[in-house]
Amino acid sequence: MILVAGGTGRLGTIVVSRLVAGGHDVRVFTREPGRAQHLHEGSVEIVRGDVRDRQTIEPAMDGVTTLVSAVQGFAGPGRVTPESVDRDGNANLADAAANAGADVVMMSIVGAAADSPMELFRAKHSAEQHLRGGGTAWTIIRATAFVELWAEILGKAPVFGRGDNPINFVSVRDVAAVVERAVDRTEWRGQVVEVGGPDNVTFNELAAMLQEVRGTNRKSHHIPRWLLRGLAPVARQPRAALTMDTIDMTFDAASGRTLIADVPMTDLRTALSEALGQARPHS
Repeated sequence: MILVAGGTGRLGTIVVSRLVAGGHDVRVFTREPGRAQHLHEGSVEIVRGDVRDRQTIEPAMDGVTTLVSAVQGFAGPGRVTPESVDRDGNANLADAAANAGADVVMMSIVGAAADSPMELFRAKHSAEQHLRGGGTAWTIIRATAFVELWAEILGKAPVFGRGDNPINFVSVRDVAAVVERAVDRTEWRGQVVEVGGPDNVTFNELAAMLQEVRGTNRKSHHIPRWLLRGLAPVARQPRAALTMDTIDMTFDAASGRTLIADVPMTDLRTALSEALGQARPHS
């Protein structure tokens, strides 16, 4: 049995589908079972729980051989935060897996570090360190920014800041393929696997690419840095936007692909086209 925490999210949904297609028994751990209705009805077990509450995790671990953590607390309902979900929630999951003798495949982020200016990156680093010292077999998957997520954001909101800082974007489907392999490939235990996309592009370039794929030609608007700085003391999103507009967020995804040589590296236009094509029937 594979337990997927965060199995109703953007990444988790695809991971669950791939695991089911691969013949695995899958259980999804979620705070809101109603959000799991889009998953394979009848073939996926849904259990209610909250990674912030360790007591709700223990019963969900019954019979589990591998726990996949695809949780994120940067945004979402229920007053989640990177500290409560990405740091402490992942620690709770790792401890429960160790008690049950289960392996852990944990999602993290390229650039995770104790001294990162990004709150989320610091929380992911802390979770990684806890998992490494927890006495269970583990694989950590670090990914760059999901292009599908940022296409959705840019489709609804202006570009944050100047928008000319290069960032590596990856297709969430490529990341899901790596997570699926990590479940089965026990030879990956004790390793950190990093996955990114083929190009480093700016938000301005990504916005233009999105317009091109959509067949539109609207001018991109920007939220100025002075406004982001004013909002930063009271909200994490403006703080993150300022950081992403400033620090080095490039990544050479072509290097170090020995472990994941069989995973496609989807180009950004293809990823955007596929994401928009899937979104149209629901609009």
